[in-house]
Amino acid sequence: MAKKKQDNDVNIQQDGADVNNTGNEEVTSCETDMEKQNKELTDCYKRLAAEYDNYRKRTAKEKQDIYDICVADITEKFLPVLDNLDLALANSDSADDNVVKGIELIHKQFLETLAKLGVFEIDCLNKPFDPNIHDAVMVTEDPAIETGTVVEVFKKGYIYKDRVVRHSVVKVAQ
Repeated sequence: MAKKKQDNDVNIQQDGADVNNTGNEEVTSCETDMEKQNKELTDCYKRLAAEYDNYRKRTAKEKQDIYDICVADITEKFLPVLDNLDLALANSDSADDNVVKGIELIHKQFLETLAKLGVFEIDCLNKPFDPNIHDAVMVTEDPAIETGTVVEVFKKGYIYKDRVVRHSVVKVAQ
């Protein structure tokens, strides 16, 4: 009878070992599934974070582009006022000195405001003609001047960053 009990204990231990092995396989399988799920969720999180970062950068660029377009458009609307101030200063020979000083101060303030916005006059007199920033309305033939040189500016041009707000209207040597 003692032998039968030993055999029974061995069988129980073997059965128990089988149960433990099966349990270990299930735990290992569960760990593998959890690692796989963790990796998938981490990848999903990283993609989502990258998409959000791209969205943030794109909207910031779009916002800056809209601002730049607005500055250029509004500046273009005010340039005729600056042209009139230039004309007033050019034709102020017979005007009162105080009036001329007032116009000069307004003109100076206008130019300073444009500079603060980043809008600058296109320097083109005695420079090579560039159709991207100049509009040629007249041509003159002068052998003393190099061909393609701007010889006279009829209307000043202005540039904001890399965008032409208004082309310079010029006369070019041929």
